[in-house]
Amino acid sequence: MKKILFIDRDGTIVKEAKEPDYILDSFEELEFYPEVFRYLGKIARKLDFEMIMVTNQDGLGTKALSTETFWTIHNKIMKAFKNEGIIFSKVFIDDSYPEDKKPTRKPGTGMVTEYIDNPNYDLKKSFMIGDRLTDMEFAKNLGANGIFINNDEALGANEINSKREELEQYITLQTTSWKKIYQFLKKKH
Repeated sequence: MKKILFIDRDGTIVKEAKEPDYILDSFEELEFYPEVFRYLGKIARKLDFEMIMVTNQDGLGTKALSTETFWTIHNKIMKAFKNEGIIFSKVFIDDSYPEDKKPTRKPGTGMVTEYIDNPNYDLKKSFMIGDRLTDMEFAKNLGANGIFINNDEALGANEINSKREELEQYITLQTTSWKKIYQFLKKKH
């Protein structure tokens, strides 16, 4: 059975855009996460995971984030990873807002139903890598493991502490280092 790395985009492989809207809407804001190419590349070459991007993009297609701007930047991100031998077999993007409460928005699993109860995949040995509590809830809802990239110590600590008991068993690693993620996954391999 195949193992999957579900990987968030903003705040995980690229740096989170800055305030006030946290929307990556220009190339000036595009910054790749430190060492992501080196260590995600090692994961892609040396470990046996299918890589799938799962991202919430609030308001995609609105005045705040035009479809054209989003796809221009997103395609550049994807090409940069492809150039380094890092291929995402699928990319799932939800454009709803949290208040819409759609099942396709993380932590809901509606975007990835084809992997749930699929005998070809082992979700218990799969991981969700992300920088938000919703990513860890997504891991829980899938029956997978969470790797929490804690970019904002204060925010992360508050988020985790608010639901620590519920999520603790699903967060298998908390770090800000792609090197540590690679080393952790290599040991699990």
